[in-house]
Amino acid sequence: MENALINEYRRLCRDTATRQPLAYLRLRRAIRNVVEHGDIEAGSALPSERDLSKLLEISRVTVRKAIGGLVDEGVLIQRHGAGTFVAERIIKPMSRLTSFTEDLRARGLNPRSEFFERSLGEVTPEESMALNLSPGAQVIRLHRLRYAEDEPLAIERTVVPASILPDPMLVHDSLYEALDHVGCRPRRALQRLRAVLLGAQQARLLHVHAGTAGLNIERRSFIDDGRVVEFTVSCYRGDIYDFVAELAE
Repeated sequence: MENALINEYRRLCRDTATRQPLAYLRLRRAIRNVVEHGDIEAGSALPSERDLSKLLEISRVTVRKAIGGLVDEGVLIQRHGAGTFVAERIIKPMSRLTSFTEDLRARGLNPRSEFFERSLGEVTPEESMALNLSPGAQVIRLHRLRYAEDEPLAIERTVVPASILPDPMLVHDSLYEALDHVGCRPRRALQRLRAVLLGAQQARLLHVHAGTAGLNIERRSFIDDGRVVEFTVSCYRGDIYDFVAELAE
């Protein structure tokens, strides 16, 4: 890995046609190139700032500035006390209806949730429209931070009709497992995705900088008889998640 990075940095220094005038820009491009070419695998640790400074014969300030830019772009992630790593992206196919928990387990990751709210209450006008419920109907609400291992990935707010799932404490981690247990697992869903910039509170929870790119996703899920069993609004980190749709003629 070190050799690939050193060689790429030196190549960019010699390339007069495309050479960046500033050293930190050359290093930023060199790191991005070796990551994109697969010379450094996702999840791998980069050499320390001190080691990169010595290997490339540039200042630590230059190294720090190059790495900081790539962290902002989502190419690298920094873990306090552990170092700098190549960001691992999670590919979420949109052709199958699966839960957050199922997606992570399929990739060998350990999903968990930190709950801010698990409550039972009367449906709001917005929730009533999303869930096709009459005014006064009861719903359960889940507000939580979703993790892969110790890395926060998404903030979720979910509403489910209490006629489907009467007790919010039935959801321990996976909502779909709880719905499956009562015979109401969703069979289809409608999703709306849009790009957003994370606000200060969202960024703090997701361990990224305010203004970082994120994905806002609204999902309405249905069971076989057409009833809506889930209305979820999620905010995902844009530096980790890729949503992929297969298209056919």
